[in-house]
Amino acid sequence: MKAIGILTTGNDGTFVDEFELDPPGPGEVLVELRASGVCHTDWDVKRNAKDILVMGHEGAGVALEIGAGVTRVSPGDAVALNWAVPCGKCFQCARGGHSVCENKPEVPRERTRHRGVGIRRAFRLGTMATHTVVREEACVRIEGKIPFASASILGCGVMTGVGSALNAARVEFGSIAVVLGCGGVGLNCIQGARIAGAARVIAVDVNPERLAMATLFGATETILADRADEGLSAAAAKVREATSGRGADYAFECTAIPELGAAPLAMIRNGGVAVQASGIERVIPFPMELFEWNKAYINPLYGLCVPDRDFPRLFELYHARQLLLDEMVTRTYTIHELDGAFEDMRAGRNAKGVILL
Repeated sequence: MKAIGILTTGNDGTFVDEFELDPPGPGEVLVELRASGVCHTDWDVKRNAKDILVMGHEGAGVALEIGAGVTRVSPGDAVALNWAVPCGKCFQCARGGHSVCENKPEVPRERTRHRGVGIRRAFRLGTMATHTVVREEACVRIEGKIPFASASILGCGVMTGVGSALNAARVEFGSIAVVLGCGGVGLNCIQGARIAGAARVIAVDVNPERLAMATLFGATETILADRADEGLSAAAAKVREATSGRGADYAFECTAIPELGAAPLAMIRNGGVAVQASGIERVIPFPMELFEWNKAYINPLYGLCVPDRDFPRLFELYHARQLLLDEMVTRTYTIHELDGAFEDMRAGRNAKGVILL
């Protein structure tokens, strides 16, 4: 069948074009996409892709057709897509490490073709398109009524942020958490800490508009940081001052700025937990004295997501009005407005932008 999507060849360029999809084979699902979230990772993909691919890794839509043996969804089901596709059988999956599955099942690239040539789909999904064919393990049936725009953002930014607080750090009731950077992941770390029952959630950002958003999603206090504050040392001093000189119990780095990779360690008390949630992939220096004493630094992928456990929990939290999703979607765009969506994202105007398909 024919589909239309946003494609990239890397080098900062994207274009909208038609491509072909084969019908779903055994264990596969054809999804008609209705919405795709816009993420900083998508920005990185369009700059760094090595060959042509379909953009997008946050998506929601309707299952149109299923292949032989599919049991997770039926035609007509509303589905949210999960980019970290688990096989359920490997060493990591067997011990609950679904986000670091060793096999990462996917539909072969030759089954998605642009001008007769097989192409990749970002993170095995390619959600910035009218249709995609994915492994059934990538699909989670949406429970209850959730707008597709709101459901689409679950599969990366929301899961990463909320999961970093609930699954990875295991924020305790009555504790103090600090979140550095109030973009999509940071705002959802704030939500996760609030849902966990943190008594105080301190948001740190250089953008006053972002701090206003942080308050909406659960921050109890805000610190406006200075871009010239190296390593956020002055902001860390304010955190210690606000916590009787001790520091917070948890600190989440959500800026994706390599120079701030060590910053959460300066924000936490002895025995506290620092979480690198933004996915920094660079060699960075670490002052080892920041680890004193008994501090832990963890780097969870995708909020340690186990889809069959976590997505239903997120649906329940949404329906209970504890997890704010509709409010997270600041603005929607057409398939031809990706550049504008990226501009708004990088300027900090959106909690999350979403492309409607």
